[in-house]
Amino acid sequence: MSTGLAAFAAGGLTAQAAASPGGVAALVSAMTLDEKLSFVQGRWDDPQQQTVGESGYVPGVPRLGIPPLRLTDGPAGVRAARPATAMPVPVALASSFDDGLAREYGRVLGRDARALGMDVVLAPMVNTIRVPYAGRNFEAYSEDPLVNSRTVAQAVKGIQSAGAIATTKHFAANNQETERGTINAEVGEQALQEIELPGFEAAAKAGTGAVMCSYNQLNGQHSCGNSTLLNSILRQQWGFGGWVMSDWGATHSPTDIVHGLDQDMPGAPRGDDFFGAPLKTAIQNGSIPVTALDGSVRRILGVMERFGLLRCASTKGPRAGCTPPARPALDTAADDRVAQKVAEDGAVLLRNTGGALPLTGAAARSIALVGTPATQPVIGGGGSSELAPTSLTVPRDEIVKRAGTGADVSYHPGLNTTGTVIPGSALSGGPIDFTGANALPVSSYDQTRTLTAPEDGDYLLTLRSTLSTTSLKVDGKEVTAGGSLRFDALKNATARVHLTKGTHSITVQATGYIPGRLELQLNWTTPTQARADLDTAVTAAKKAKTAVVFAYDEGTEGADRSTLALPYGQDAMISAVAKANPNTVVVLNTGSAVTMPWLKQVSGVLDMYYPGQMGGAATARLLFGDAAPGGRLTQTFPLDDAHTMVRGDPHRFPGVNGQETYSEGVYVGYRWYDQQKQKTLFPFGHGLSYTNFAYSGLKVRSDRHGLSAAFTITNTGKRAGDEVPQVYLGASPNVHGAQQAVRSLAGYGKVHLRPGQSRRVTIAVAPRRLQYWDATRHAWTTGTGTRDIWVGPSSQNLPLHGKTTVLH
Repeated sequence: MSTGLAAFAAGGLTAQAAASPGGVAALVSAMTLDEKLSFVQGRWDDPQQQTVGESGYVPGVPRLGIPPLRLTDGPAGVRAARPATAMPVPVALASSFDDGLAREYGRVLGRDARALGMDVVLAPMVNTIRVPYAGRNFEAYSEDPLVNSRTVAQAVKGIQSAGAIATTKHFAANNQETERGTINAEVGEQALQEIELPGFEAAAKAGTGAVMCSYNQLNGQHSCGNSTLLNSILRQQWGFGGWVMSDWGATHSPTDIVHGLDQDMPGAPRGDDFFGAPLKTAIQNGSIPVTALDGSVRRILGVMERFGLLRCASTKGPRAGCTPPARPALDTAADDRVAQKVAEDGAVLLRNTGGALPLTGAAARSIALVGTPATQPVIGGGGSSELAPTSLTVPRDEIVKRAGTGADVSYHPGLNTTGTVIPGSALSGGPIDFTGANALPVSSYDQTRTLTAPEDGDYLLTLRSTLSTTSLKVDGKEVTAGGSLRFDALKNATARVHLTKGTHSITVQATGYIPGRLELQLNWTTPTQARADLDTAVTAAKKAKTAVVFAYDEGTEGADRSTLALPYGQDAMISAVAKANPNTVVVLNTGSAVTMPWLKQVSGVLDMYYPGQMGGAATARLLFGDAAPGGRLTQTFPLDDAHTMVRGDPHRFPGVNGQETYSEGVYVGYRWYDQQKQKTLFPFGHGLSYTNFAYSGLKVRSDRHGLSAAFTITNTGKRAGDEVPQVYLGASPNVHGAQQAVRSLAGYGKVHLRPGQSRRVTIAVAPRRLQYWDATRHAWTTGTGTRDIWVGPSSQNLPLHGKTTVLH
């Protein structure tokens, strides 16, 4: 094992540990101009090996023994031509509040990437959950910068410990999908430094090999050409030693290379050609110095050397008898164990009245399952996180198995969001049902047909396909595009559309990723069928001791939500079932905050997020108490759409005339709710267990290294469980002219306790948590004086309170 490989196997290299700069410099000197340009202008894929399935490709220099680089999407699992482990989404990981588990999660991504022929993982994503509507909140970690920082640092170390290069994204303020390619985010200096940037700084300090700059503009400059962001902050302030790549298509000019961008992805022929011919011309005519190009290539090669990828390279040609770093085999059993652990420990028990959970006795033997995710698992969100899993556990199968022989476990869709194939009697040209052996021998499909609706009402229209880009239009208006990963055999994109009785035009478009093969199916659920499905589910719920309703949403890259309500009328379905059976438990497969108008009607709510391929097994274990939910919310759940930070202010979200303003400053998430004294549905940090915990004996100690809070936690219940104690710090009385939150998360831990067990817990608060960003001095400054300390299980449940004096 080389020195570089040994180092990353032990936990990842830091930027300062990059070895042999002379060797890299010599390689750069030996390269031709075109060879250098090939490093800074990436490609979509290798034209010689398109079956690998990479998301990006850099060809390398064969004559010098420099290998190609293959890049893969990977926030929730490696996206390649072959199946990979579909992990629970990152927000579920962060909800575990477990640094060690974050490293294990990253290690799965890195190992899978290497095993599937990849070198660079386009993950983790550490953008702030700023608004609950953002389509990619499921790929993020938290609304809080400390949770972001601790989680991303461990994820980076995990990825790189397995030999893959981590790419932290999207730098910076890419916190919505609406107009993401053009929107300008106006962010004040204090809010930028205190809220959005800490996670990226933590990733840089953890040694992330690459950083991906974002589509949006930041304070009037495109992020990928923003010298303040890329040079002043990332490289000079934080000491980042890796390379900066653009998000796909986020480069705007050859001069971006001077302003801190190293690599234009994906480049020609399927992207804009900024770092190809235009950059070459600029270098040849002297308008851009060749030293800028050399610096970018040197940074890319420097990271490759850190990971042992240049062991066979030399200025005299490939080293004789040299072999590249060995790639591991997929370890699906080990990956599944981690995936299941994350799904269980990241699950958040939001409500549990009357001991509804865990299921025991008669309640565990007579169960009515309702909702399509019980049989067609929602394992992930849409967009670049989509991948084909190596296996799949189905909630209904796992629940039936766990309930045991003789138990009565029934299933009813309640609201069938998959539907049945639209018959030829209602669709001109016959049914669209090209699945299995009837798959189309093409890569794309585009047809407009006539749909005849038999009655007035709301229809569910579902376009099902292999992993592909899809669009469904009714009477010329697009009603759905893409879709979430509800895996049975195909991906589903569903829309609820009101149709009048009679004829309508319907356009189906799909482009597949598999050359020469496309599976496609167009289904519906008519109003009459929807009423019948709900009636059947309600009848079953009345007869059962327990009703378990699975509900979901469809978070996706490329689109933000317009409401926090569950889609397709699922709220009404839950209410109807709960009215029939008060002992109703709702299992949420959602990517971010949702509203719950039915909350007081149900006895339990278990938020599984999008739980990955082991989600079915994890759900069953949690429902029956074989595992205890260990998650806590990393984002605030608002009461409803009328009680959010962005309500009534389109300048904050989604923006006006291409401008969005972060006028809330540092008051993001729970900070805003505290400042506004606004009630929430569930506060940041909230999460129940199957036992209870008591807090006592707070002692606070302060010194020049920060401060520490010591207290005792006691498990006062009858089951073992995990608690996540949280320490919050109040404002400084000596800060003037800067924003301060009422309280900010300053530290947290995770404690496992047996029934009756007590433990003295000490949580350290780092000096940075005592500081604020002084925009007049452009520096971190300690907030001195007497400051409040609170300790408890959530931002709004803080039974312990103390004070401490903070000195310079």
